[in-house]
Amino acid sequence: MNLRRNASWLMDPSHFARSNRRDFMYVGWLGGAGLTLGNMLRLESQAKAAGIATDSEGREPKAKSVIHIYLQGGFPHMDSFDPKPDAPPEYRGILDPIATSVPGVYFSSHMRATAKVADKLTVVRSMTHTEVDHSRGEHSMFTGYRPSPALTYPSVGSVVAHELGPRDAMPAYVCVPNQGSQFLGSGYLSNACGPFALGSDPARSNFSVRDLNLPKGIDEKRFGRRKAWKELVDGHFAGMERDDAITTMDSFYQRAYDLLASPEAKDAFSLKKESDATKELYGMNPWGPILRPSAGARLLIARRLVEAGARFVTVTYGAWDTHAFHYRGIETQMPDLDLAFAGLISDLDQRGLLDSTLVLITSEFGRTPKINAGGGRDHWPRVFSIVMAGGGVRRGHIYGASDALAAEPADNPLSVEDYVTTVYHLLGIDAAKSLMSPGDRPQPIVTNGTVARGLLA
Repeated sequence: MNLRRNASWLMDPSHFARSNRRDFMYVGWLGGAGLTLGNMLRLESQAKAAGIATDSEGREPKAKSVIHIYLQGGFPHMDSFDPKPDAPPEYRGILDPIATSVPGVYFSSHMRATAKVADKLTVVRSMTHTEVDHSRGEHSMFTGYRPSPALTYPSVGSVVAHELGPRDAMPAYVCVPNQGSQFLGSGYLSNACGPFALGSDPARSNFSVRDLNLPKGIDEKRFGRRKAWKELVDGHFAGMERDDAITTMDSFYQRAYDLLASPEAKDAFSLKKESDATKELYGMNPWGPILRPSAGARLLIARRLVEAGARFVTVTYGAWDTHAFHYRGIETQMPDLDLAFAGLISDLDQRGLLDSTLVLITSEFGRTPKINAGGGRDHWPRVFSIVMAGGGVRRGHIYGASDALAAEPADNPLSVEDYVTTVYHLLGIDAAKSLMSPGDRPQPIVTNGTVARGLLA
């Protein structure tokens, strides 16, 4: 190609004012914003554009967003949402049951704040599967599939990103503070559907999200000049034949610029504009330093993210694998979670967002009904509890039941397939639809799942 004839715009010195070779190498590269954000947005641009989904009956879905609270390690159902006060001491443990806002329903004494908002929740006391290993349990709960040696299935968050795409300038799928499990990723789908992770804990005083600020030495004027250069390049090649890769890159750059240039999107990743009263609602101490991970800070930023347009936010909190000294392990974590979760539910409800935001508390499994010789509880997938709220779920409801020792389902067992299918239904996604896996082989989003109608409002 003759650049003198076909690229006369290169000869205009105003395009290169105060610039050097290193600056030119940044053309179309987010002004040095960084690889993590860049890769995420470049790949995410391949996902489906945002639109209004409909459920299997042609109606607009109730849930517009999801906040998924993942309690990693195995959350103890009998010491939280399914106490057994009449069981022998070695089963019931040391926590007393307390009344909730739903007549006849009791939680454990570490769930006092959540007990007051029980009338806004559905507690499933009959969740069940057969995977005793952490990784296998995570894969089951996050995907709706038992683990397979041949294929890693995509998480619910990744399927939501694939099917519904990004909204406004926000990433479709976000993990707070990090992707807590390999099975929270995109599985056999493109990395475009994987989560954007904050990279640090929002409770820290120096918290900032990587890639959301311009690098040191890059001011708004310089960033704008680099963006203008890219527009010049685009304009020159606009009339030429373009392949899919170039089109995809254009979409990537535009999404990246939109996010960096959107005050609303950037504000969503910060707690600075939240009032002291709101922080207190979530159990945070707005006047002093936070010396450990705060469930309140994580859930508050999750609310801000869905409010700004994120479709699916997974928050990981706590270490619940208490094989020994069980009550010592949960006595600091559970009250913090209790205040934060109750604050989130109350805050969403007061803002009119609860009906359109599906809130989930899950774990890979529960813990053994009987306390072991080391004062701990071990892995137990045969029955455990999860919590659902908002987004088309019934309020003030107990779904299913465990037996007298919290050892087996006694009524309405809920499988992982039915649970995940129900979540998709609430979002307007057909769980029977097939997605393409490697080798051009179609895979149903969920196999053999049915909607648990008893969970629906």
